[in-house]
Amino acid sequence: MKRLLSIELQKIWKNRASRVLTISYFVILSFIALIASIKFNLGNFKLHFAEMGIFNFPFIWHFNTYIAAILKFFLAIVIVSMMANEYSYGTLKQNLIDGMSKKEFVLSKFLTVILFAFASTLFIFIMSLILGYSFSSYTEFGIVFSDLEYLVAYFVKLVGFFSFCLFLGVLVKRSAFAIGFLFVWNIIEGITKGVLTFKVFPKNDTSSQIMQFFPLESMSNLIVEPFSRLSIIKNIQTAIGANNIKDYGVHFSSILIVFAWTGIFLYFSYVIIKKRDL
Repeated sequence: MKRLLSIELQKIWKNRASRVLTISYFVILSFIALIASIKFNLGNFKLHFAEMGIFNFPFIWHFNTYIAAILKFFLAIVIVSMMANEYSYGTLKQNLIDGMSKKEFVLSKFLTVILFAFASTLFIFIMSLILGYSFSSYTEFGIVFSDLEYLVAYFVKLVGFFSFCLFLGVLVKRSAFAIGFLFVWNIIEGITKGVLTFKVFPKNDTSSQIMQFFPLESMSNLIVEPFSRLSIIKNIQTAIGANNIKDYGVHFSSILIVFAWTGIFLYFSYVIIKKRDL
């Protein structure tokens, strides 16, 4: 496994575009810290994001993982390009000639996916600890390390999403078309959700029960938006008489669904490579 992972990392690092995108991804992740410095002063209205509690423990785990997950498309491009370059540069065929089996080839890609997801999760963990201890009003050990399930959900979400990107890279063979297909599929899921919610099942929650099994929607359900948990938002909702009963938790069923899709993407990636004339 170490040998397979080493081969993939060398390919990525020697490719300038992949190297720049990977470094840029982690640099941009660190920009989350800049949110703390954002201040708005409009007459009597003053807004300082750090004072709103977004970096309070344990809320910071939810907030940072949600924001960081939005930036996953940077590494998605790396994953797709990693697969597309295998066809463009003929390295896939060369690896097979050198004795690597097709199963090992797919495994090497999946190990890279896991490494990227783990590195990103570890980065968010460390950055959140630094920001939390710098700005949080609560630094008791029990509070600091509660709600860490959001980090687990973040890791699972990245593994599932990157596995989807890997599958698209195997299926389409061209990075631009694979990324395009990803956005098209996102639109398809959005339209399907809208039709089910407002046309087919407007009076009940059946649409959500169906949509939770779609790949991108299942990944999205792992970490729901955190903004309505903020006290300032709750106060506004209370003032206008809105009753927020949103479930912000990380559910084991959602994790299982994403794991299932991850397995499906890996299996069909292997099937395609196994049957394709390389």
